[in-house]
Amino acid sequence: MTPPYRPDGADAVPVPDVAAFPRSTMEEDVAAEHYDEIDVRLDPRTKTYWCMMRPDGRPSYTPGLLADLSRMQGSIPRLFARHARSGEEPMRYFVVGSRIPGIFNLGGDLALFAHHIRQGNRKHLSTYARACIDVVYNNAVNYELPIVTIALVQGDALGGGFEAALSCDIIVAERGAKFGLPEVLFNMFPGMGAYSFLARRLDSVQAERMIMSGKLYTAQELFDFGLIDILAEDGKGRLAAEEYIRRNTKRQNSHSAIYRTRRRVNPITYEELRDITDIWVDTALRLSEPDLRKMMRLTMAQDRRRSAVETHAAEAV
Repeated sequence: MTPPYRPDGADAVPVPDVAAFPRSTMEEDVAAEHYDEIDVRLDPRTKTYWCMMRPDGRPSYTPGLLADLSRMQGSIPRLFARHARSGEEPMRYFVVGSRIPGIFNLGGDLALFAHHIRQGNRKHLSTYARACIDVVYNNAVNYELPIVTIALVQGDALGGGFEAALSCDIIVAERGAKFGLPEVLFNMFPGMGAYSFLARRLDSVQAERMIMSGKLYTAQELFDFGLIDILAEDGKGRLAAEEYIRRNTKRQNSHSAIYRTRRRVNPITYEELRDITDIWVDTALRLSEPDLRKMMRLTMAQDRRRSAVETHAAEAV
C-alpha cells in the first residue's frame, strides 16, 4: 500500500492509513445505530451482536420491522470489515430475539396479505415475500462472515417467526415456547423458507408432515426432533444463550467452520427461496373469500395476544 502523501517530505516513518484504524470501537458504532422496531447492542467481552425485535403493532413481520432488519443486516458486514482491518476480531456471535414477553414472532403480516390478495396485487405480495427471504437468507449464510448465528426463542414462534429461527445455526428455546406453521389452516403454505430449512434439518417427508399438520409443537417436542439445540427453563433463555457462548468461545472457530461446512453440504440458495416465493404468491392469489376470513380471524387472535401482553406490562408497572 502506498503511504499517504506527507507535505514535509519525510520518509523515515510512513504515516499510517487512518482508515485502517477506526477511532471508534465496534461497540460504539453499533450503539450509534438507531432503529424504530429493533434494539441492537454489541457485547465487547464475548463479541456478540444482540438484535431484539420489537415490532410496532402486531408482533409479526411488519414492513417496518423488515425494513429495520434489512438495514441492520446490511450494516454488519460493513462494520465487520472496517474493524477487522484494525487487527481486532470485531464479532463472533449474532443473536436474534424478541422484546415482547411470550412472543418471538407470530409470522407474516396477515392483514397486509389479505389486503393485497383482495386487490389482486401480485407486485406488492412479491415485494413483501422478497423482503422476508432477504432476512432469512442473510441469517442462513451468516452474512458470509466467520460468525455463529443464534435464535433466542423465549415465546411463540409461528409461521415466519419459526422460519426465522430455523435460519440460524443454533436455536435456544424456553420450554414454554410454542412453534408452528399455521398457514395450512387458511389454505396457504409457509413460503419463506420453512420447507427448505426443515427438509435439510429433518427430511422432506417429515417437513411436509409438519407443514401440513398446522399444529403447534412444544419446545420439548422440537428438541426431541433435533430442531432445537438448547432447551432452557422459562425465563432462563438468555442465560442459556450466554452460557453457550461463554462455554464455546474457545471453540468458536471450529464451530463456525462446521456450520459453514453444513451449509456447503446442504446449501440453500437464494434462487431456491425466490422460486418458492413465486409459488407462494401464485397460491395466495388463488385464495377464496372464506380463506381470507379465516386469515383475518387469525389476525384478530394476534391482536388479542398483543393487547394481553400490553395490559400485563401496564399492570406490572
